[in-house]
Amino acid sequence: MIRINLLPSGKKKTVIIPPSLIYGVISTVLIIIIAIVILIFLNKEMSSLQADVTVKEARLQQLQATLVKVQNYERDNAEFREKSRIIEQLKKNQIIPLRLLDEVSEMLPKGVWLTKLSDAGGSINLEGYAFSNSDLVSYVQNLKNSQYLNNVSLIESRQTALEKTSVYKFRLTFGISL
Repeated sequence: MIRINLLPSGKKKTVIIPPSLIYGVISTVLIIIIAIVILIFLNKEMSSLQADVTVKEARLQQLQATLVKVQNYERDNAEFREKSRIIEQLKKNQIIPLRLLDEVSEMLPKGVWLTKLSDAGGSINLEGYAFSNSDLVSYVQNLKNSQYLNNVSLIESRQTALEKTSVYKFRLTFGISL
């Protein structure tokens, strides 16, 4: 006898998935996994670079502070050198008036007195009175013989009356060399 079973059989029908769909799903999953791996790698790299930038910015601020200190030191050093140069120049120039007054007064003979001593750009102008012409000539010769004075020249000498006394008013110029 032939039996015909009209009941559904226990076998399930298998669904056949086309291979192109399987390959598509697998490739999509692989692409997503690769994208996630690349994203994680790039995030780590970006974090590392940001930490490096932060460290370098801190180092830059330290170097800028050091640079400011160096610039202040150089400025202070330049000011110190300038002040030292000025002090040395003042010490050097301090002896000139002293030497000038010493030479002019040391060579002054009796009968000659000075009324004015002025410096006009390195040329010394001297004015005064003498009782006699020979006293004046002696004074000019003394100044010419000085080792510190040069170019001594008598500019003017004239006889005048000063409080009813006949005197010679004179002007002379000279240079000083130390």
